[in-house]
Amino acid sequence: MRYFSGKYISVAKLKSLEICAGGGGQAVGLEQAGFEHIALVEIEPLACQTLKKNRPDWNVIQGDLRQFDASPFKGQVDVLAGGVPCPPFSIAGKQLGHLDDRDLFPEAIRIAKECNPKAIILENVRGLLSPKFKSYRKQIIHDLKKLGYSGDWRLLNASDFGVPQLRPRAILVAIKEEHFHKFNWPSKPQTPKPVGEVLYKEMASLGWESVEEWRKKANGIAPTLVGGSKKHGGADLGPTRARKAWLELSVDGSGLADKPPMNGFKGNPKLTLKMTALIQGFPDDWEFVGKKTPAYRQVGNAFPPPVAAAIGKEIIRALKNGKESI
Repeated sequence: MRYFSGKYISVAKLKSLEICAGGGGQAVGLEQAGFEHIALVEIEPLACQTLKKNRPDWNVIQGDLRQFDASPFKGQVDVLAGGVPCPPFSIAGKQLGHLDDRDLFPEAIRIAKECNPKAIILENVRGLLSPKFKSYRKQIIHDLKKLGYSGDWRLLNASDFGVPQLRPRAILVAIKEEHFHKFNWPSKPQTPKPVGEVLYKEMASLGWESVEEWRKKANGIAPTLVGGSKKHGGADLGPTRARKAWLELSVDGSGLADKPPMNGFKGNPKLTLKMTALIQGFPDDWEFVGKKTPAYRQVGNAFPPPVAAAIGKEIIRALKNGKESI
């Protein structure tokens, strides 16, 4: 219920179907934008537990996306959203694109055909926007056009949405042709707070006497968090170059700490799991299930909620004829 023009009006929320939901970054952002999730599909058991722990009422479906049938949701979905696996396009991998068996863009298109959403949001690493994949991007747009959508690719930096890290991401937004001309990419950049400000409360939570000095040194935004995969990557903050960038912020990026620094600690502190989640823009109360490395993988591979929220709000405006929802 919302109060409008002197009376309370029941406002129906638009519905979202989330694929490759992970630890919930995009789902949280779309929830903040005003969407209600009718289902979230994720293959990793721990990520599913994370979603259920934080939102017990969400319809979380654990399973392989290739086996998921979206036809029961036909006509119920306003936006189909997800972050399909990035290794096929990451500069850290072999960049095999459609030749990589982890490429799930074809599955996303199949699911769109089955449930016929009004809009689609798919995110991936910026490597997907390289010239190498130009023809592949055009093919995806072509396939969606045959289903009645117009679409566009855009590179968005999380730091433009108040997230205290760089994190450039390739975003595809496709909307039914009758609504697409009303869609505008988010155009109000927000200056992020420096890492020291964002993490100050957590870094000071156990009484570390040097926290004020540390906050002054951590006066910048973070490099992109890297979650790694099951085969590669542990609970550290990224490759050598990223760890050097963290060091410039007086953070030890070689691993994660189990708890914030206490009195007597000297040197550069490591981040805790919760601190990395704050760097990603997750709500303060969002919890991740699992031991340190698999829990951090959920954080590091997430789509920052503030970015998803900004895109989601523009989708809502487009679907509601370019107007703010009341």
